[in-house]
Amino acid sequence: MKTLFVILVCTLTAAADPATDLAARCNALQQDGTSFIRLRIEYQQTTLQVQIKQRRTQSTTEVIYQILWPKERAGEGVLLRKPANQSASGSVFVPPDTIRPLTSAQMKESLLGSSLCYADVVENFFAWQHQAIVGNEVLDRATCVILESKPGKGDRSVYASVRTWVDSRRLVPLRVEKYAASGKMVRRIETTRVVSNNGHSFPANMTVHDPQKNSTTDLDGSNIKRSVTYDDATFTAEGLKILAPPSTK
Repeated sequence: MKTLFVILVCTLTAAADPATDLAARCNALQQDGTSFIRLRIEYQQTTLQVQIKQRRTQSTTEVIYQILWPKERAGEGVLLRKPANQSASGSVFVPPDTIRPLTSAQMKESLLGSSLCYADVVENFFAWQHQAIVGNEVLDRATCVILESKPGKGDRSVYASVRTWVDSRRLVPLRVEKYAASGKMVRRIETTRVVSNNGHSFPANMTVHDPQKNSTTDLDGSNIKRSVTYDDATFTAEGLKILAPPSTK
């Protein structure tokens, strides 16, 4: 009976941990199905019009970025895939018919020349093993909980830790800072506009800063559709060649 009591107490304590609970709720919102996004990416003297196709589940994250404009780069695409507890990989397509693989070692490379890297769009740090609340702060008049996430033995990441300022009311990350094993911050992502869809709030506009390269990228999600329909062929190297948008359910 004493052993059973100890097990019960430990289980209840783990379930009541506020950091684990917050990360789990954010994780549930991250892995909530399919979406289609039209995005403007601006950095230095470059502007790209991009479409994003996403399919996110608890087991696998699949994301495609395809350039629509400027005309000379139209059709360029990147496919990224990350199964849970495994390293990310993918493919790059350059028209008319060049496809090259992306390995896990290349996940630190720039996404379409921006301040984001490939890993940023597929890694879900809310699902990592280690979660801790390390502070509170008000950002943009929103009370935020600062959640620190660290990968466990089974997690694969290019980062050693991530700190997220989570709007405690809307469960939206208003700031994300990503750190290397040395402790240096390698990327900061600020949410500049939040939108609501089907009762959920999520970032629509963001600014990304890479302090090592002193580069900044602005992201403007002008059109977001959720619960769209994709078939398995969409998230393949051959599917990267197809620019047609998905149908809605």
